[in-house]
Amino acid sequence: MTTTDTGLPPAVSAVDGERIVTPQPAPPPKRRRFSRRAGGLTPYGLLVPASLVLAAIVGWPLIQLLITSMQEFGRAQVFGAPPTWVWFENYVSVLTDVTFYEVLGRSLVFAAVCVVTTMVLGTLMALLLQRLPKGFRLLLSLGMLLAWAMPPLSATIVWGWMFDTDYGIVNSVLVNGFGLEQFQQHSWLIDPLSFFLVAGIIIVWGAVPFVAFTIYAGLTQVPDEVLEAAQLDGAGAFKRFRLITFPYLKPIFLITTILQIIWDLKVFTQIFALQDIGGIRALTNTLGVYIYQVSIAGGDFGTGGAIAVITAIILMTVSLYYVRQTIKEEEL
Repeated sequence: MTTTDTGLPPAVSAVDGERIVTPQPAPPPKRRRFSRRAGGLTPYGLLVPASLVLAAIVGWPLIQLLITSMQEFGRAQVFGAPPTWVWFENYVSVLTDVTFYEVLGRSLVFAAVCVVTTMVLGTLMALLLQRLPKGFRLLLSLGMLLAWAMPPLSATIVWGWMFDTDYGIVNSVLVNGFGLEQFQQHSWLIDPLSFFLVAGIIIVWGAVPFVAFTIYAGLTQVPDEVLEAAQLDGAGAFKRFRLITFPYLKPIFLITTILQIIWDLKVFTQIFALQDIGGIRALTNTLGVYIYQVSIAGGDFGTGGAIAVITAIILMTVSLYYVRQTIKEEEL
């Protein structure tokens, strides 16, 4: 084995007059302080148009919202009166209001229940799509697409009819089909708990197709030979899913969960429409509806803007967690 110790004298070769000298190691290449990526500045240049559009559509309204949240901005200011700067008084008012914390806690619990239910049902539907024959898979996919494509307001009105006190099919089935007389003319929307049960059904019903199709697309990328090998080793269906399928689909589960948290935490249409049908607003408000009632209905745009900024910070925290987890997955 050749060594690189230059302190030793040259060895004698079999050829007359030749000496064997250990090769000198090449000097290490100089490290550049900044590595230049392939393509130069072209990728950044391609991002400029989309970044400008995003800044104009999202950035400027956010700046306006932040400014409004630091002003006393009511109905008089809408009609031309100059606003008064109050700086952080609106935030102090919101953060010391008991009603805000009630609405925030209600929204967090409701969003958590909806997200967990949606992810479980969506995963089960994806596994069902994977095992169904082609004809039944197409039929189920069309049914979920129709549910996904229905506008939230239309879906809420239809479900509101189904849970109607006098003529709803749900009460009729429970009374006539199961003999539960206590549901005769039962009002589902008066009690806050049953109100959120109905709202949760509507939200989950519309969100399950997205989760199911996304996870089903990921299931098609799991190697069949790995699953077959695990089955030959005696692993059951649940164990194969936990140890093989879920690690493969972890990024997909992560992104769908984060998106569901964001969507369910700021839900507006379903809650607002159900409140118009028969719910009690003070007991069933969530963050989206509460912002509308304080700002648009109540005319206090400054306080409503402060609540909206706080909500945006919560959603941005969730989004930053998703980005951080995604970067970690890419580095592995």
